[in-house]
Amino acid sequence: MEVKNFAVWDYVVFAALFVISSGIGVFFAIKERKKATSREFLVGGRQMSFGPVALSLTASFMSAVTVLGAPSEVYRFGASFLLFFISYAFVIILTAELFLPVFYRSGITSTYEYLQLRFNKPVRYAATVIYIVQTILYTGVVVYAPALALNQVTGFDLWGSVFATGIVCTFYCTLGGLKAVVWTDAFQMVVMIVGFLTVLIQGSAHAGGLHNVIEHSTNGSRLNIFDFDVDPLRRHTFWTISVGGTFTWLGIYGVNQSTIQRCISCKTEKHAKLALYFNLLGLWIILVCAVFSGLIMYSHFKDCDPWTSGIISAPDQLMPYFVMEIFFTMPGLPGLFVACAFSGTLSTVAASINALATVTFEDFVKSCFPRLSDKLSTWISKGLCLLFGVMCTSMAVAASLMGGVVQGALGGLLTGITLSFWVAIGAFIYPAPDSKTWPLPLSTDQCVPSNVTLSPPTELSSRPAIADTWYSLSYLYYSAVGCLGCIAAGIIISFITGYQSGKDIQPLLIRPVCNLFCFWSKKYKRLCWCGVQHDSGTEQENLENGSSWKQGAESVLQNGLRQEDLVNIPGHDPKDKSYNNMALEKITHF
Repeated sequence: MEVKNFAVWDYVVFAALFVISSGIGVFFAIKERKKATSREFLVGGRQMSFGPVALSLTASFMSAVTVLGAPSEVYRFGASFLLFFISYAFVIILTAELFLPVFYRSGITSTYEYLQLRFNKPVRYAATVIYIVQTILYTGVVVYAPALALNQVTGFDLWGSVFATGIVCTFYCTLGGLKAVVWTDAFQMVVMIVGFLTVLIQGSAHAGGLHNVIEHSTNGSRLNIFDFDVDPLRRHTFWTISVGGTFTWLGIYGVNQSTIQRCISCKTEKHAKLALYFNLLGLWIILVCAVFSGLIMYSHFKDCDPWTSGIISAPDQLMPYFVMEIFFTMPGLPGLFVACAFSGTLSTVAASINALATVTFEDFVKSCFPRLSDKLSTWISKGLCLLFGVMCTSMAVAASLMGGVVQGALGGLLTGITLSFWVAIGAFIYPAPDSKTWPLPLSTDQCVPSNVTLSPPTELSSRPAIADTWYSLSYLYYSAVGCLGCIAAGIIISFITGYQSGKDIQPLLIRPVCNLFCFWSKKYKRLCWCGVQHDSGTEQENLENGSSWKQGAESVLQNGLRQEDLVNIPGHDPKDKSYNNMALEKITHF
């Protein structure tokens, strides 16, 4: 493969991204130096506005894997990827109306504190450890995979970009805390959109206009979006994307520490919800940009696919190769696209480092040392950011070398994880057949003959029957399998070991979603509450007075949530029907 190297201006544009990102960290380190508390460092003092938080949420979950992978997915499998429009909407609505109110009103900082309130410490610690391991592994791949793809196509230095990403993210996370992460993400989100727009404009011009792109995509069957086949083994259908995609992204948005941490950093619950809904607009914009990039890329390569012809070695190299083709005579613009891709990487890595530091501090450090001073807590938090920055960067290096109620909660957790890993590893070893993934045809008719030798595809000598059923399940259903497996196992084990009476569960720990569907009947609403006293006078009084679930940092978590632990604080705004964080601040500084 011919590598088209970067020009000087490309490196200048790319370096500017890192310099500005670091500068934002330095700015907040200086600006907030007098507010030396762990709460200020980890959750921005809980006084953030919805605008930057919305941009931060979008940037963090649109990593370089999305920037490079989504257009490639559309190029190979068609524009059905656009149906994520639906699953994103479901996810944000459920997060804003179901999960966020519970987490926000609790005053917790780590989402796993909820598991101790609802179950007990072992469940909380198990979930925290799993999250830490999973996030470190994921972050390593997020750093290494895009860097490798860009290196193989553009000649961009692989290890230089990997270590630069790790160092810069660790630098501004450690210096500026959550505020630096949020505002840097906002800047990187702008870079991502500008990068996509330059590709869309120049790519459309190369194709002779958007009408040609649509015509070529239609002729190539790329615009067959709606497929209502209910077969769960098919890669992308209306149901796999809208249902499976909702389960997948709900795990990322609904209960993910990185998301919830930024939402609870907002100054009111209303601002937190607005952040989520404006973030939805950002997700839609990035999705549309990625889909059209894939269609424009197909229009450009419709007669000579660089992947099947052997010009590039992997689908994730399609987008970088396309960018180098259309911007070859325009120094600086390839660097802008690489900055766009690495903006996704930087935002994802920074959010992960900050979230890892937060759960470790809240779930382990504070549990062992509950009386730490504000100054020491802040330094420990910064030390954790530094530690996890090093670990995530090291993981990127390692990636290059790879190829009762309580019993019910723990059992369900382990069952869900086992099922998810089982189907995912099985699918990796025995990929689904083309009859289920349905890759669309690609042409090499107009390719210039080269000396690239194409090796015939390797065939497995034997393929077990389970490989064409269970292992061929659409990847979008992996989260659904884990979730449903966890719920089913939890229910079964709870019935065997003895379930908990609804009357013993604090109403504020449960969000009665059934009220939306049984609004016409008080009888049916109560039936769906399963004994939880949502209409008790105590709960109503607590809500009206903005009650916190926690009297202090650890008292309720250690003694269990009881009615006598609830404290009335002026956090509820009856006019806006919202909650703010001022009351929590008063408790913290008492």
